Amino acid sequence: MNKVPITQSAIPAVELPVPNMEVGADSPDYVDATFDACERLAKTHYENFSIGSRLLPSHLRKHFYSIYAFSRGVDDLGDQADGDRMALIDLWDQQLEKCYLYDGKEPPTHPYFVALAQTIHEFDIPVEPFKRLIEANRKDQSITRHETFEDVLDYCSYSADPVGHLVLYLSRIRDPKLHELANKTCTGLQLANFWQDVGVDIEIGRIYIPLEDLKRFEVSEEQIIN
Repeated sequence: MNKVPITQSAIPAVELPVPNMEVGADSPDYVDATFDACERLAKTHYENFSIGSRLLPSHLRKHFYSIYAFSRGVDDLGDQADGDRMALIDLWDQQLEKCYLYDGKEPPTHPYFVALAQTIHEFDIPVEPFKRLIEANRKDQSITRHETFEDVLDYCSYSADPVGHLVLYLSRIRDPKLHELANKTCTGLQLANFWQDVGVDIEIGRIYIPLEDLKRFEVSEEQIIN
């Protein structure tokens, strides 16, 4: 990946990673190329995602990839980025806001957001689910333990549930009952992921098993680490 420096007066100068692009931003094929970049990201991360995406109607796939690229991108910043992660997450947030607020003079510049802006406007997707995913990664920078199961569920409402909403919006489904069912599904999947990835999470300093449960079953953090 290349890196493009982006400087804001309120935050330090940092660099958002951007994918290698086959054409420049002035090319008439650039928007299509940004969707292609989102697809490449999706297909190089997790095999089960690639398989699952084949079940989508073909006309939705590129938009699904743009949402995935947003979500994967902010997760990677929160989990793996070098340097000031909060500043990088803030820049990610600013690119998102450009998708909603620009008047044609200051559109998003990051390739993933160029694609995402098309998806947002075509399907009239509200900003809140994207904002909650960003906030989940902000929380991860300061909260590495959760006292109760309710605390974990609250975290899931930021880290997981918004994904279900985004998929429903992509399908033009706005029924509140279905969105609530999506919350339950996404929370369940997130919890399964937490229990599956205990070893992975501890490597980046996080434990998602509630501390009250560790205490109740007399399990120490040292036992988890070792």
